[in-house]
Amino acid sequence: MGYAIAHAALVAGHDVVLVSGPTSLVAPEGAVVVKVETAADMLEAVQQNLDGSDALIMAAAVADWRPRRVSAQKMKKADGVDSIDLERTEDVLEYIRGIKGRLIVVGFAAETENLIAEAQRKLRDKGLDLIVANDVSRADAGFDVDTNKATLLTAEGKTEDLPLMTKRELAQKIVDWVFAKQSSQ
Repeated sequence: MGYAIAHAALVAGHDVVLVSGPTSLVAPEGAVVVKVETAADMLEAVQQNLDGSDALIMAAAVADWRPRRVSAQKMKKADGVDSIDLERTEDVLEYIRGIKGRLIVVGFAAETENLIAEAQRKLRDKGLDLIVANDVSRADAGFDVDTNKATLLTAEGKTEDLPLMTKRELAQKIVDWVFAKQSSQ
């Protein structure tokens, strides 16, 4: 979805910095690509590329938790592991909320249950302008498919339930929404 959004923004004439985790996708020509592997890397990349930006669209599905300790060696079955202690990862949108200003911020709620309630909570808690809610348990939407079924929720309380469409079509709707929001500021 992030690559489709980057493509739509480039076609619309915007400068694009695409912060991307490991993928086999080919970045759209003209995007500045910053490769990351962890949530901490992503936060750093966003921090380093935020100056001069008008909008931030966070389509990444970043893990909320990571192991507290990482072993440099393979952990053997014979040694036994009763549990793995976890710690929260860095939250890019939480960081952005503290410095947002006039920046337009779009987030995603990739959920498997309570889609709208979770999206509304995240929209409010993260101080987003728009959230794109999608049920990633659907076989025809979300990850590893070219289509998506989404609901757009705005900070002003508007909701738009979109039909199943290609990710490029959804990306265009998101980029159009951001442009309209910029024009109204």
